[in-house]
Amino acid sequence: MYVLADESGSMSDYVGDLNEGMKSLHVALLGEPMAAAKVRFSVLGFANRVTERLILADLRSEAELPRLSAGGGTNYDAAFQALLDRIPQDVRDLKAQGYRVHRPAVFLLSDGQPNSGGDWRETHRRLTDRSVTGAAPNIIAFGIGEARAETILSVATRQDFAFVSIPGAQLGDSIARFFTALTKSVVESGNAVASGQPELVVEKPEGFRLAIDEV
Repeated sequence: MYVLADESGSMSDYVGDLNEGMKSLHVALLGEPMAAAKVRFSVLGFANRVTERLILADLRSEAELPRLSAGGGTNYDAAFQALLDRIPQDVRDLKAQGYRVHRPAVFLLSDGQPNSGGDWRETHRRLTDRSVTGAAPNIIAFGIGEARAETILSVATRQDFAFVSIPGAQLGDSIARFFTALTKSVVESGNAVASGQPELVVEKPEGFRLAIDEV
């Protein structure tokens, strides 16, 4: 599982909420060792460029999760290119270690519109087209703040994987609810793998609505 977190300048006032969310996720997964054992967890922050904060971690062995920061633009093209470069290699590495690998899941959180630079839609197409990228991920997209529903729909790989916060929601509250939903998905999906019936579990978090309802 990958968290792709918006670290652009517009998130500056909410970095504390992002880092509290990461901490709560870590604490919750330490209490769910069977689920955590089935998940390898990566965190990538994106602004003008992508910063790899954590790669293929077994969260049971991590003392703490990395801290996120904020500053710069919102470069979706760089974000999807980083996943396009990394995911196939990560899958090869895990298989070389003897693991069975299920389709990756990317949880994207963004509070605004992407920069105009780069053809992010083409990069996204190559990332999610299974005829191009065999390990093409499922992308679950969460838009908060100024993020537009139609953009979040374009990012998510299914309509029921695209969520936007309800109008007037406080960004700090939306971030906390995103991490609550992410934690539940990691735990339930990990337990599903442990039971021998692998399934990606995604539920609409409190304070969000399906993006399709906005269009």
